[in-house]
Amino acid sequence: MTTDTPARLLQLLSLLQTPREWPGSELADRLGVSGRTVRRDIDRLRELGYPVQASKGADGGYRLVAGKAMPPLVLDDEEAVAIAVGLRAGAGHAVEGVDEASVRALAKLEQVLPARLRHRVSTLQAATTQLTHGDGASIAPETLTVMASTVAGRERLRFAYRDKDGGESRRLTEPYRLVSTGQRWYLVAYDLGREDWRTFRVDRVTEPLATGVRFAPRELPAKNAAEYLRRSIGRRHQERYAFEVWFAGSAEVVSSRVPAWIGVPEAAGDEGGCVLRGDSGDPVEWLAARLAMVGCEFTVRSPEELVRCARELGARLSRAGSGTDASQGHGELRKIPPHTRGANPAPTTTAP
Repeated sequence: MTTDTPARLLQLLSLLQTPREWPGSELADRLGVSGRTVRRDIDRLRELGYPVQASKGADGGYRLVAGKAMPPLVLDDEEAVAIAVGLRAGAGHAVEGVDEASVRALAKLEQVLPARLRHRVSTLQAATTQLTHGDGASIAPETLTVMASTVAGRERLRFAYRDKDGGESRRLTEPYRLVSTGQRWYLVAYDLGREDWRTFRVDRVTEPLATGVRFAPRELPAKNAAEYLRRSIGRRHQERYAFEVWFAGSAEVVSSRVPAWIGVPEAAGDEGGCVLRGDSGDPVEWLAARLAMVGCEFTVRSPEELVRCARELGARLSRAGSGTDASQGHGELRKIPPHTRGANPAPTTTAP
């Protein structure tokens, strides 16, 4: 019999989080208490915000249902390890869709993991290799969790940084946001040494340290961190090109499937659908493939290089789907010359 009420409540909550209905008599047997004590404990859980539903009957059954707010969860060792490993895997390889909220969740979970479970997570992570995309740059999950905690806590962050030319420096920053592009993670922060806003590739950061010094947030010179990152990356590229694409889907649907750093779609008015305009320094082959992944019909309007690339990508995918032998003169990948400023817009072309 569990006489410690808090411990008994945690044990009861752990049982109720199993997706099934528990008869009151079975809960009483499991906890070693009376049915009356079970009913009192259920009332206590409800007072704490846990939506416990009771069903009528001789025994009476209880189950945990979805509520209006997210109450604290009780996880056993295996569940905690599984969640931590999953979050680490996604965060460490900048998988698209795993954003700052996931990193904050990882930071909270690892903060309370017992040492024995933290060791299990690290061991499993070290023994696992994942297939990644992009340039293969990997990030230590600990780096992301330290950064996420300083962003959430408005705490100054110190770290070592290696720039694109290999130069090493030490930075003291006021971190603003972490941004995932689907290929990499970036930190948007105010650099106290340079007295200006900067973006840092997280895979080039080492020795991150939360200093414990709090700061009042500064006003970012952009509407959001994703927009600031897009501008910052744009300034670093010598050759960039403006593009315009029409999608058959609504702006809401397309915006949920296209990273904000690529562009923000706008309703197209009388013609229906939406239009995505942007300024990119990515290879047109990559952008064409990314647009095709949105999952609805679209038309590339400009530039000419992107129109041609989308057309060739569509034809190549059609041949692949039809079983045509690529060796019969169709399989050679032709490089498209980089776009130069001032090129004439191409006629409207639909990409399958």
